[in-house]
Amino acid sequence: MIKKILIANRGEIAHRIIKACRELNITSVAIYSDADKNSLHVRRADEAYLIGNSPANESYLNKEKIINLAKKIGADAIHPGYGFLSENSEFIKMVEDTGIIFIGPSSKSVKLMGGKTDARTLMKKNNVPIVPGTTEPIKNIVDAKKIAKEIGYPIILKAAAGGGGKGMRKIFSEDEFENSYNLAKSEAKKFFSNDEIYIEKFIEHPKHIEVQILGDKHGNYVHLFERECSIQRRHQKVIEEAPSISVDELTRKKITETAIQAAKACNYYNAGTIELLMDENKNFYFLEMNTRLQVEHPVTEMITGIDIVKEQIRIAEGKPLSFSQDEIKIFGHAIECRIYAEDIDNNFAPSTGKINLHRLTSGPGIRIDRGIDVMSDVPIYYDPMLAKVIAWGINREEAIVRMKRALSEYQICGVTTNISLFKWILNQNEFEDGTFDINFLENKFLPLVPNKWRNSDSEELINVVAAIAAIMKNESQDFLSSKNSLGKSSWRDQIYE
Repeated sequence: MIKKILIANRGEIAHRIIKACRELNITSVAIYSDADKNSLHVRRADEAYLIGNSPANESYLNKEKIINLAKKIGADAIHPGYGFLSENSEFIKMVEDTGIIFIGPSSKSVKLMGGKTDARTLMKKNNVPIVPGTTEPIKNIVDAKKIAKEIGYPIILKAAAGGGGKGMRKIFSEDEFENSYNLAKSEAKKFFSNDEIYIEKFIEHPKHIEVQILGDKHGNYVHLFERECSIQRRHQKVIEEAPSISVDELTRKKITETAIQAAKACNYYNAGTIELLMDENKNFYFLEMNTRLQVEHPVTEMITGIDIVKEQIRIAEGKPLSFSQDEIKIFGHAIECRIYAEDIDNNFAPSTGKINLHRLTSGPGIRIDRGIDVMSDVPIYYDPMLAKVIAWGINREEAIVRMKRALSEYQICGVTTNISLFKWILNQNEFEDGTFDINFLENKFLPLVPNKWRNSDSEELINVVAAIAAIMKNESQDFLSSKNSLGKSSWRDQIYE
């Protein structure tokens, strides 16, 4: 039995894991950097230890320090959360070698699925559909051009060792190839210390669908249905839902069976996610496997009633899954909005500072997973996500209505947030009817943000600032009656239509 868990992470996910530990009567141990000494997860954990200086490579990415601390304090297990070292097979192997339990998959499975080309090769061998393209890194530009011509434009170049949109370039003709090829390799080298890239056919107007799976160490597997993750910016998810409005029962059966098949192919155990692209004809293709807990796991928890973090811990202890596939049902609909400290009108630049007001929203069907409280610092060193707002409803329409209410009530001051962006998205016809794809924000939102707003003292900017102030003061009704000077020129104005 696990009695003490060191949480090798920070922010909202560390706080989330602490809650699971408390319910299981397990001692939770937080680690923190200089920048996080006043963080919520540090205050809420049973024990907390300084791990290093503010830069991540000196603290949350320092493998040796984390493992040495775990041994020193007698931790039975390490939970990596997501990000940082969660998919680092070298770190996982180091943990395994100490005899400490790693709450996640084996290092072997992570290594197998971590390389995108290796994963594609494995999936192809196991009859999991993959996007047409190469299963080996391309060796040179001459071969690459030849392969691209055979596949047919448009194509996309991707970093073999990466994700999150880094080292990725869309190419629509051979004229663009050389420059895009060089940029993709350079970026892959910069972010992943590996310049290998591969080619995929570019699927236009796709949906990004993912399937949550759980596997234990006894060979049992279940899926927890699918999530809709197509609202993205720069290949990073912004809103997630469960289930997907675009997936019918027949498609659901196919993609969930495929997800289990993919997990079995790498002898996977613990929580994992199979990510897929689905075209307009509901053909779907393996994209990648995330060998960890996902940011968006709460929407799955809300529609199934299953605590995924608790189940991760039980699996790590060697216990069989506590339920069978037949016992898992979809109940209602859930939506998650990722609240970031970022300035939408300044090219989504991170916003730093101290939280001086944090007024939580609540009410039926609302859940907040947060990493902040009043007086929390928002440093520049880490991902700027502050919290996640999750709304559940008996159906999608109710979930949307509840999310709109929750966002109108949620207040964070001290940093700029992206809450107003979600208000805009939730009022778009494409979102309401589910016809959006992964290009939605790029095609519909970004053209509405005029460059002249940035570094401008124009009357329009003054009116926009006044609008934001009105929202923060809950005076939106007064603003509505006097918004004539804004007309229909701003994306913020559309929030109120």
